[in-house]
Amino acid sequence: MAFASSIQFCSLQWLLILLCLGNTFSQSIVKTLPGFSGLLPFKLETGYVNVERSEFFYYFVESQGNPLTDPLILLQIGGPGCTGLTGLFNQIGPLAFDSSTYQAALPSLKLVPNSWTQIASIIFIDAPIGTGFSYSTCAEDYIVSSDTNTASMLGKFIRKWLEGHLRFKANPFFVGGDSYGGLLAPIITREIVEGNKAGLEPFINLEGYYVGSPHTDTNLEENSKIPYAYGMGLISSRLFERAKRSCKGEYLNVEPTNLKCLEDLAKISECTGNLNIHHILRPNCSLSLPMPNKDKQARRSIEETNSRYNRHRYLNFWCKGTVTEWTRCNDSVTYGSYIYDVESAIGYHKYLTDTRIKVLIYTGDHDMRVTHISTEEWIKSLNLTIDDDWRAWYINGQIAGYTETYKKSKYSLTYATVKGAGHSPTEYKKAECYGMFERWINNYPL
Repeated sequence: MAFASSIQFCSLQWLLILLCLGNTFSQSIVKTLPGFSGLLPFKLETGYVNVERSEFFYYFVESQGNPLTDPLILLQIGGPGCTGLTGLFNQIGPLAFDSSTYQAALPSLKLVPNSWTQIASIIFIDAPIGTGFSYSTCAEDYIVSSDTNTASMLGKFIRKWLEGHLRFKANPFFVGGDSYGGLLAPIITREIVEGNKAGLEPFINLEGYYVGSPHTDTNLEENSKIPYAYGMGLISSRLFERAKRSCKGEYLNVEPTNLKCLEDLAKISECTGNLNIHHILRPNCSLSLPMPNKDKQARRSIEETNSRYNRHRYLNFWCKGTVTEWTRCNDSVTYGSYIYDVESAIGYHKYLTDTRIKVLIYTGDHDMRVTHISTEEWIKSLNLTIDDDWRAWYINGQIAGYTETYKKSKYSLTYATVKGAGHSPTEYKKAECYGMFERWINNYPL
């Protein structure tokens, strides 16, 4: 199951840049980047942290506010297998591609006005192993790479990272997760909680975690898509009611003898199958490309290239001690060796809501990959007390989405929808998401 973003990097040109960034020692300060004029107006550090036999590569952007007191965030991106650069350039980092220069030999970079690094220091991690520049010197480590193994490794990663960055030891610490990283974030957070309890050093000043468009429970997410499609006007009320009766609310694991249900699901698929499920209002690029006059030839070329590429990546997956080929989302991780050993992360959220930390969960209301319906359903299962009932929240006098807050003791869980956003919200509504984060991190209501 791939939770990679539909937005792709300009691979050829940026591979060259990434190789430049990748030629680092354990830590390197990057002061300039191709495509950006002059010195970077923020501190960017790249490097490796060794965890057992694995080398985790990271991009660290120091807060542009007060780095010695501002929050420190470890961000896990989705896929699994998508590089932390996705978060840095596409979501909450201080730089983005200038789309007006995409036809140039080298695309330009521009500063982002709503970067979360204005008020927080962020570690963008390449994880699990095999993602981005992260690698292992032992082939066995790729075989055992899994949800729980990755979370355990990243719990060790952050303590070792802090050992080399002791000036951030006292900063309030948060784990962030996006898309499939939303499943990993609470598992990583629990690793940190348990490590603190066990007296591991350095102690991590954990204050909370947040997840955006979080993959949490496959059954809930898949079964929510049909009610979501009806609610968004994508299927008729007649078809929806008929499918509810024939499938009895279970749309994922349908018995092959239930022909009425299968027929209804086929009709629903006809209505929704060609949508861009990451944002239902956006074009489905796989249908619009390549250009019509080169359609057959281009499609055949793409299919052949992808076939060769996937075989090449799989056969050379055990290359040890280096990263010979960089890709934004490594299919050899997503569809190959990675073990999906956590079917539902709800239990981790239940555990964490009993601890002394705060939580932010947000979704895009036009996301059909992980619908807001499924997220609201598992939040309800946590049996928390509503502290601030469902209401609109605003940015610049306009409704930015809807929110409600749950409370347990003095610590709270804030849930928010982001109006008009897809999967993931920070890619579509940067100003709104920045405002949401700024209020939450400073303990203000949305």
